[in-house]
Amino acid sequence: MTTQLSPEQAESNYLARIGSLVGEIIHYGGFDLKSTVRKSNATGEGPDAAEIVVNFEGPDSDLLLEKNAALLDALEYVVLKAVRVDDELNGRFSFDCDGWRQVRAEELKLTALMAAKQAIETGSPFHLTPMNSRERRIVHLALKEETAVRTMSEGSGPSRKVVIYPTTSPS
Repeated sequence: MTTQLSPEQAESNYLARIGSLVGEIIHYGGFDLKSTVRKSNATGEGPDAAEIVVNFEGPDSDLLLEKNAALLDALEYVVLKAVRVDDELNGRFSFDCDGWRQVRAEELKLTALMAAKQAIETGSPFHLTPMNSRERRIVHLALKEETAVRTMSEGSGPSRKVVIYPTTSPS
């Protein structure tokens, strides 16, 4: 007979397992990092909307942030798979390092606004570079109130990107 955990028990279980695995990766990987796993107090739809945040800081932070935080993203992916977080719950977790996620979100919002302006001025679709689902969502949300453009994600896998289409032709 399997016992069903309450959402609070499941979350607490995930917190403990993630904290333990991250600690082992830091130790055995020889990283000079400290990590914290905590429940977030953020609300809403922004990049801080995750309910559980794993944050890293320390002298090796730059290693996690190289190449648009590829190692940070990979670490998030591996840890969430290893602790068997259900795919539909992945959005509740965020791995961050020295506030990089917030800086990246602001950068993406600015990029989206500039790309939308260019799409409106030229009357042609603007194709952004490929990005992960979290970053694509930030772009879509940044432009959701902009009536002169519409956004769509196109492609598949690591090549998936946002395309910004003007809704009217240029004047």
